[in-house]
Amino acid sequence: MATKHCESQQIVLEDMQHITFKRNAMEAVCSEQSTQECILAEESTDSIKTAEVSEKGFMQYGCSHYRRRCSIRAPCCNEMFDCRLCHNEAKNSINIDQKQRHDIPRHLVRQVICSLCGTEQEVRQVCGNCGVCMGKYFCETCKLFDDDTSKKQYHCNGCGICRIGGRENFFHCYKCGCCYSILLKNSHPCVEGAMHHDCPICFEYLFDSTNDVTVLPCGHTIHKNCLKEMQDHLQYACPLCSKSVCDMSKVWEKFDMEIAATPIPEPYQNKMVWILCNDCGKTSKVQYHVVAQKCMNCKSYNTRQTRG
Repeated sequence: MATKHCESQQIVLEDMQHITFKRNAMEAVCSEQSTQECILAEESTDSIKTAEVSEKGFMQYGCSHYRRRCSIRAPCCNEMFDCRLCHNEAKNSINIDQKQRHDIPRHLVRQVICSLCGTEQEVRQVCGNCGVCMGKYFCETCKLFDDDTSKKQYHCNGCGICRIGGRENFFHCYKCGCCYSILLKNSHPCVEGAMHHDCPICFEYLFDSTNDVTVLPCGHTIHKNCLKEMQDHLQYACPLCSKSVCDMSKVWEKFDMEIAATPIPEPYQNKMVWILCNDCGKTSKVQYHVVAQKCMNCKSYNTRQTRG
């Protein structure tokens, strides 16, 4: 009987030890879960705070060219400007001595100044002092900051600078040396360095111009607004090569009717002249007319007399 009683006590003691062990294990698990939850909560809070600091001043700073939360120190003249375009406008003003005029070498910019805390620092996207994001779009190569990402900025390695409009909408033509609309990929005439020259109307350098540029049928480039102004003044030939800038077939039909309605004066009735067509480049000998001379090859009136 004594032996059975001892065995019974031993079983009860083992059960109690097992229950105590399970309770301690559960408490340890709960404590660990609670600690992890606290860490996650702290990390979440820190992340929210960091995001709030980063977004501070969003779209509230900048200039007429860019919405950004920093200014730059120009490496060429060691002065502060809101952006490279502000520098170029100021340093190329008619009030500046012609010998002192210059553009900023954008890729050589090394220092930026945070617009919120005023800290000057090496080029970086996030301020090293206050933690604010100085530009939603940031290009380390071009030193470009911009909060307005609706422009769909992208860096083109072929051009070596940032463009706008979305990478998916443009392609880089290595012969022309610039980015064109994807719509022109298989249809534009290539001209060596087509964008690496001034606009033939306003003389602004086209390659990094902020104004829209268009490609003429001959392959030459010009500002869209300059082309429109040219056409408003009834000028329809490329200023560089004299080829027609648009479909002129309807105009040539009117020339046909005008010539048919205009008799040739007797002294010129048998006069023949040599002409060069600006559109197709062919030469031909045609009947002289006081209105215009028609190309025998492409039927264009965009011609010039070469020999009488």
